[in-house]
Amino acid sequence: MKQGKKPEVFKAKVFKALSDPARLEIIELLRGGGKYVSDIVKKTGVVQPAVSRHLKILKECGMVEESKVGNKRLYKVTDARIFKVINSLDPNLIEGLKKHVLERMV
Repeated sequence: MKQGKKPEVFKAKVFKALSDPARLEIIELLRGGGKYVSDIVKKTGVVQPAVSRHLKILKECGMVEESKVGNKRLYKVTDARIFKVINSLDPNLIEGLKKHVLERMV
């Protein structure tokens, strides 16, 4: 992180990376351990160029890392604490937020 930037800037970048459903799905797939790009493509149904783009964004935020295994790239989560962030959006919180939004609309 560049000097002088507020921590909130990086936090916002992390949340922005997690804001895409495909990236969340990829992170969830990696919960069980490292996966090759081809495995992620098969499991998600997302085309390879898009998967690579999503992985690049996750990598830029430090959430995943890659290693070369032959001519393949293996991706894994760098820190399992990211799952605590994702898990914090449990069904009760989601329903509470939805209810609040709906009440404001009426």
